[in-house]
Amino acid sequence: MTALDGNAIAGMLQTAFGQDMTAAPGTCAGCGAASRLGQARVYRGAGTVLRCPNCEGVLMVIIENGGVMGIDAQGLTDLHVPW
Repeated sequence: MTALDGNAIAGMLQTAFGQDMTAAPGTCAGCGAASRLGQARVYRGAGTVLRCPNCEGVLMVIIENGGVMGIDAQGLTDLHVPW
């Protein structure tokens, strides 16, 4: 499976958070590395998986079904949303 970078899902992130999130910094729960969501490795299949660019740990999983979006961000210890 080919990985994209987080910029490839900028529209999806904007729909979920209401603003551009590609520059938003977050910290990986697995390795503690801080990076912007735009730097995450993105894999698309039945859902969208964002992985840490440092350790490949799962940062976030996004699923869409019938116009409803679900987000699991247990892989992030923090995410700085630019309000």
